[in-house]
Amino acid sequence: MTPAELPLEGIMVVSLEQAIAAPFCTRQLADLGARVIKIERPDGGDFARGYDTRVRGLSSHFVWTNRSKESLTLDLKQPAGLEALKRLIGRADVLVQNLAPSAAARMGLDHDSLASIHPALIVCDISG
Repeated sequence: MTPAELPLEGIMVVSLEQAIAAPFCTRQLADLGARVIKIERPDGGDFARGYDTRVRGLSSHFVWTNRSKESLTLDLKQPAGLEALKRLIGRADVLVQNLAPSAAARMGLDHDSLASIHPALIVCDISG
């Protein structure tokens, strides 16, 4: 199967993710052809990067769950970082997040906050 034949070709996913649940979910989307942009914290990104150093200094778990993704570092505690993320979400088809409970809502990134601005956006909240 060529990339043009993949079922999610042309779909853009923005993901605020770490650990396993959301990264595994979005890895499946990337494997099916979606463009997945993983948003990471400026203080080292996804903490799963440090589980071990087996794959060229990165965690084997991190490499396995994050293959085929792009990564972008944004400081969402700063207005400029949050605004950049919101602009990116404005171009996305899907938002996936596994932040702490209510964290997305506090930043205006929950379904209720985004639905009126981006009615076609699919928002997926994952909790561990």
